Amino acid sequence: MKKIIAILALALGISAVAVAQPRAIGARLSGGAEVSYQHSVGTNFIEVDGGVNLFSGVGAYATAIYDFMIAQPNWTSRGEWGFYAGPGVGLGFNFGDSTWSGFNVGVAGQVGLEYTFWFPLQLSIDWRPQLGVFLGDSTGFYTPGLYSAALSIRYRF
Repeated sequence: MKKIIAILALALGISAVAVAQPRAIGARLSGGAEVSYQHSVGTNFIEVDGGVNLFSGVGAYATAIYDFMIAQPNWTSRGEWGFYAGPGVGLGFNFGDSTWSGFNVGVAGQVGLEYTFWFPLQLSIDWRPQLGVFLGDSTGFYTPGLYSAALSIRYRF
């Protein structure tokens, strides 16, 4: 009985801590359109994005990044600025371009600047290069997003 009570208390405590952390959900627009979710972990955050290609064939992809908040400059009297960077992983599937049809997996990095308004809106611009392996009709290395920046708009709660 003591073990059950201890497990329930631990589960309730973890749930309360997870709910208390700031989160944000919205869209990230670059060479594709993504649904973006951020979850704070202390001063850092985890960003998980999933989306579709718009310009390089038809496909879907997902990325998970652990971003470190490098600096939070006090540039304005209202709202919060944040400069962040971090590593992550990405995977996807492309089937629209006959040259690059297949599955890809790789490592990613992200560098960005965000502004959270005094109301629950967050804007950010970032650069996320990726390097990975493409397995399909043409097997080899790939670098999606190497030259593109993205604009993100999120609701912060």
